[in-house]
This record gives sequence, structure tokens and C-alpha cells, in this order.
Amino acid sequence: MKHFLRMFVQVCLYFYCKCLWRCLKFVVRKLTGQCELQRICYNTKPGAARTMKIEASLKGSKSKRLQTSVNVHPDAIEKTIDDIMELKRINPDINPQLGVSLQACLLQIVGYRNLIAEVEKLRREPYDSENLQHEEMLLKLWKCLKPNSPLKARISKQWCEIGFQGDDPKTDFRGMGLLGLYNLVYFAEWDTEIAQQVLSDSLHPKYSQLSKAEWEKKKFDKAIGYSFAIVGINITDLAYNLLVSGALKTHFYNVAPEAPTLTHFQQTFCYLMHEFHKFWIDEDPLDIMEFNRVREKFYKRILKQLQNPEMALCPHFAASESLINM
Repeated sequence: MKHFLRMFVQVCLYFYCKCLWRCLKFVVRKLTGQCELQRICYNTKPGAARTMKIEASLKGSKSKRLQTSVNVHPDAIEKTIDDIMELKRINPDINPQLGVSLQACLLQIVGYRNLIAEVEKLRREPYDSENLQHEEMLLKLWKCLKPNSPLKARISKQWCEIGFQGDDPKTDFRGMGLLGLYNLVYFAEWDTEIAQQVLSDSLHPKYSQLSKAEWEKKKFDKAIGYSFAIVGINITDLAYNLLVSGALKTHFYNVAPEAPTLTHFQQTFCYLMHEFHKFWIDEDPLDIMEFNRVREKFYKRILKQLQNPEMALCPHFAASESLINM
């Protein structure tokens, strides 16, 4: 009975708040002469804060045309903006900046949805050793990480040197498909120096190779090592979950002036790999069995950061300067 009453009260509150909110919007529009979309664009600076408010406003509209505007094809965005202006009875000649601002927001919203589809497609595509492109990418990963150590054979224990579990890496890509390989290759190719340093630091040296003084001095080397490639695939999973849950909207809407792309996702992966490595060192786990605990703690920290609408995870990749005039 108590459960039924609680549910009844929640339903009543929901409808009450929904009706009250619509009444409030009506009153504010009459007082200001502006619809909610205008008020958001004119009073909120470009970036995640504005785009997320526009997205919520469109999805929460009672108009089906506005609700579906967040799902249009990128080529139909201009036509969609015209439809919105017409529906809201806004003169584009008097409000030219509104169309520009709405277009920038819709490009980000639609682009984020399309990015999820692109990432999901890569994740579902399995690694195929018969596919020449897949094999070339895998060999490129080795060359970028170990440029001075030629790979003696395609099937080799050498793969363990960069953190794969066995003599054939293809079996390690099962969980994330080609997405894991794409991210690792991007990290190794475009952030080579950091990728090689992270790989080097992940290889835990034996105590016997260092004196006690050297051991105490080398904090990085004191940490328990981990398998670089396997962790890379695991961090790919973490980035994927942040993306599909919508948590990365804050970041992408702040760094991508238009539609976020696969490159933005891969840059974010590079950032997460580097940050996770530093986090692992700081956590100083007793053994590799603590990996899941450290990963979960790291994941929660990133989620908390992304709750800030001003957040850009990797500001060195930011394109926020381009947002100023939108």
C-alpha cells in the first residue's frame, strides 16, 4: 500500500510540475517577447551549457516537429532551422544570430548521435586476420611503439612486450572489436612520445635490477605494472560507456564547434590513457588484481568532472575559440 501511495504521489507531482512548467514558460514568453530557445541562445554562452539546454528544450517540447529536430540528417539541419523559426514565429531577418546559434547546437546534437553510431559499428566489427587492412593496422601499432625492435613473426611472443596476452593479438580484440585497435593505433601514431613513455612505465622492473636507493627514488617504477594493450582496450570500453551514456556530451559540446567526430573520440581516448596511467601510479595498487577497483574509482572521477558544464577533458585539443561567434 505504501509503495502504491508513493508511486501515486510521484505521478501527481510529475504532471503537476509538467503543467506548471508549461504555464511558466507561457508567462515568461509573454513578458519577455522571447521563446525559450531565444532566451537560451541569448543568455547562455556557447558550449555544453547552451547546447544541452537547447537539446532538453527541443526534446521536451509538446511539438512533434521540435522533438524530432534532434534526430534529423545533418544535410537537413538548415531546413530544420527554418521550420523551427516558422513554428516559433520568429523573423530570421530581425533575429539572424538565432539561426546561427541553433545551427551550431543542432550540428553538435546530431553529430553526437552519429558518432555513437560510428563508434558502435567499429566496436561490433571483429578483427579479421584475413583482412589486409586489419593486419596492416596491427603491424603499424608495433612499429610505432617498438620502432627499434623488428617483429620477427606475425605470430610471436613479442606481442606480450606491448601488453597483449598471447602470441596472436587478434584474440584480445574480441570485447571491443576494431574500436580497440583503432584507438591504440591512434594513440601510438599521433601521441607517439607519450604512448611510448606510458608503455615503458607500464613494464614493471624487477627489484633485483635496482639498488634499494634507486628503487625508493623511482616512484613510477615502484608501481605495479600492467599490460599496456589490454589496458588500452579496457580504457576503450570506458570511453565507449561514457559516450553512449551521454556523459561525454559535456566534453564534446565544449571542444567541437560543430559535429564531434571519431577523431574527437580518439583524442579523448589518448587523454584517458594518459590520465589513467598517472592515476594508477598515484593509487599504487598492491597487485594487478586491484585493477578493477582502480578503474572504477577512475571512472567515477571522470564522471564527476563531466558534471561540470564548463568541462573539457583535454583542453589541448579544444576548439572552443571557434565557438565565440556562434
